[in-house]
Amino acid sequence: MLSPEAERVLQYLVEVEELAEAVLADKRQIVDLDAKRNQNREGLRALQKDLSLSGKSRLPQYCPEGLFSFPSKAFALFLIETRQEATGM
Repeated sequence: MLSPEAERVLQYLVEVEELAEAVLADKRQIVDLDAKRNQNREGLRALQKDLSLSGKSRLPQYCPEGLFSFPSKAFALFLIETRQEATGM
């Protein structure tokens, strides 16, 4: 049986551990979202650069929300930019 002081310390440590886990989970999520944002930025830049060189060429395929289509690069660029603005990425 633990003394009241030891019980209080144990409860405090449990709370600290739970909060630390939450902080680490949030940090992982921030890192994941940042990596996704960087990939989107790289993709947008590649599309913009390629579009400026080749005009309105077609992409091999694009899969927004599981729907396969063959949009122009300009349209794909528009879709990615609007999604990025909507999600704040």
